[in-house]
Amino acid sequence: MICYLVKHKLVDVVVTTAGAVEEDLIKCLAPTYLAEFNLNGAKLREQSLNRIGNLIVPNDNYCKFEDWILPIFDECHAEQQQGFHWTPSRLINKLGEKINDESSIAYWAHKNNIPIFCPAITDGSLGDMLYFHSYKKPGLVLDVIGDIRAMNNQAIFSPKNGCLILGGGVCKHHIMNANLFTGKGADFSVFVNTAQEFDGSDAGALPEEAVSWGKISADATPVKVYADATLIFPILVKKCFQKAYLMNRELYERKTYKDAHEMYCTRLDEEAGYKK
Repeated sequence: MICYLVKHKLVDVVVTTAGAVEEDLIKCLAPTYLAEFNLNGAKLREQSLNRIGNLIVPNDNYCKFEDWILPIFDECHAEQQQGFHWTPSRLINKLGEKINDESSIAYWAHKNNIPIFCPAITDGSLGDMLYFHSYKKPGLVLDVIGDIRAMNNQAIFSPKNGCLILGGGVCKHHIMNANLFTGKGADFSVFVNTAQEFDGSDAGALPEEAVSWGKISADATPVKVYADATLIFPILVKKCFQKAYLMNRELYERKTYKDAHEMYCTRLDEEAGYKK
């Protein structure tokens, strides 16, 4: 669903976790398997299988990921030596270019020039790979401050801001905090998660809390949906984003046809020597 939004340019920015970035890439290198949430961890460990929610990722997938990504880090290191300034979003953009797979979110983000910000890029296998590379070829630097500037400025200089946030944590907080700097807060906000305020998580914080900080406009009508995002998000994309995209495309095609028809008629008139 996220891939659909990025492919069709229905979002301007993506803010996500290291896990989301790496698994988007890994699935292009080797298969990830659908399983269940309730499986015996010890038995999975014996079989070299890692569970992510209801997904199973074999250890071998991460070996393939390492073989694929470390040479790219070598390239990044060499480009840095030539003066290129790396940020996490620039690195993800390069990974999207290198994966060259249309099933990848990062690929379409690269192709459509949509930044993917990852505030906690070291929190996952990507961080492991950066750790390994730091011993192989020390010195590669990712400037997180550069990304904070870029992300906050995206919010500041946008005429209107809408946020669709699945889950919570560092991504939700960074998105909301960027809207604080607009001086008015986000114009539209939808939170989809199952967290409660008393659990102490960022996901549990209600929209009204963000309003109190100025992260959501006091004039907005934010919504929190208490639901499983894997069930709700596809419905939102289908009934809102896709519907709007198809309607706009139809209007564009009608206008294009009308313009082309008028140009054709004008050319026929000119060839016949007729002038209005």
